[in-house]
Amino acid sequence: MTFENLKLLPQILTSLKAKGYTVPTPIQQKAISVILEGRDILGSAQTGTGKTAAFALPILQKLFESKANQRKGIKTLILAPTRELAQQISDSFRDYGRGLHLKHTVIYGGVSQRPQTDALRSGVDIVIATPGRLLDLINQGYVRLNTIEFFVLDEVDRMLDMGFITDIKKIIHDLPAKKQTIFFSATMPNEIKKISDSLLQHPVMVQVNPGLSAATTVKQQVYFIDKGSKKDLLNHFLAKEVKSHVLVFTRTKRGADKLVKSLIADGVKAEAIHGDKSQGTRQRALGAFKKRTVSMLVATDVASRGLDITDISHVINFDLPEDAETYVHRIGRTGRAGASGIAISFCSQDERGLLRDIQKLAKNNIEIVPTPKFERSPSHFEQRHPQRHEPGHESRFEPRNDQRRESRHKSGHGQRRESRQEYGNEPGREPRHHRSGNNSNQSQPRTNSSEDEKKFFPKKKRWNNTWKKKSNNSFGS
Repeated sequence: MTFENLKLLPQILTSLKAKGYTVPTPIQQKAISVILEGRDILGSAQTGTGKTAAFALPILQKLFESKANQRKGIKTLILAPTRELAQQISDSFRDYGRGLHLKHTVIYGGVSQRPQTDALRSGVDIVIATPGRLLDLINQGYVRLNTIEFFVLDEVDRMLDMGFITDIKKIIHDLPAKKQTIFFSATMPNEIKKISDSLLQHPVMVQVNPGLSAATTVKQQVYFIDKGSKKDLLNHFLAKEVKSHVLVFTRTKRGADKLVKSLIADGVKAEAIHGDKSQGTRQRALGAFKKRTVSMLVATDVASRGLDITDISHVINFDLPEDAETYVHRIGRTGRAGASGIAISFCSQDERGLLRDIQKLAKNNIEIVPTPKFERSPSHFEQRHPQRHEPGHESRFEPRNDQRRESRHKSGHGQRRESRQEYGNEPGREPRHHRSGNNSNQSQPRTNSSEDEKKFFPKKKRWNNTWKKKSNNSFGS
């Protein structure tokens, strides 16, 4: 089957040929015709299978065909969980819709809202947005959703994970009752099914490879390595062969920045993207990576979805993700649209439990590769004090055992210990039987005489005397 068999407009077919697309993917074959018929869809397909084109192509066609009879206002609303995914969808609508004269804009946070509000005032047909910024503009009166004809929720499971469920319900409340609704998600948990049941009207279920799994075109490998040696293994891996387009995932934003700094020091062109970076910085880093002026992109899970970059040769999990589903979305950045790719994971001892969960989801398709021998780089302390780690060197901070014993003997620590063992006394004091005048080693029982109380409990006795005086004055006979 080709795109011509799907009865798409000539303008759209021309745009697809310009992108090099001739054969639709399975999810596109099933979804495009259903959307053109005007029916609601609940679609489930793994990442990298062409979900964006599956809803973008038929929506563009239906908007163009009914443009003469449309009233002013926003006709299509598409919600996405991240800025990167929203921008990627916007780029797809721009590329596929050339020659159709349909206006669209993208709305997300992290940047000034002025260009977005200006675009809304000038009039747009399609809005691609993240829930948070869209809700802000609705509350400010810049966006009205009463003219919506097509409503798309992309990556619904991710939006639920990110806590957008309340914002989504508020947005849905402002939508008109009559509309065509399209749900697309990589996974289909029960909570999503509940939302779809309340929103979709007699939907068509479209599934390709139901259940989350990695693409079969991705070769998966794992190396067992100490956490402190992961950077050295990465250097060994990069030096082994030339890899021009590598995407590396870390668990934390600080870890991403630290790794990029180390890579740049080693002469590797690398950039980092994560939630603390401004949107402009993230877009510049992605642009440099797409243009191949940067050979390595280090990212947190904010980029595990929404990155549509062709020809990523390797995806490296420098840190394993907290959940197995994120692992599938990470490695889905390579091996896209039927191409082959390699996914490599570095697993330390404390990540073995995470690896077991990933192996269950991947159905044990991950190859365990023996860790190669490589040169370990010195630690920060070793770099500052290299002479202390040379063979035969005796640091004054780390004396040998005989030196420690001699030092203990000269300080008298050993004699004091022997004195305590023999007499049971503190150092410098006579044994108890010498103080008492008795040669027996048995200690004498303590008496309750007033002299002993004065000697050992002087404060208590003075307090008791004061109390007795007060008692005699108050209750004397």
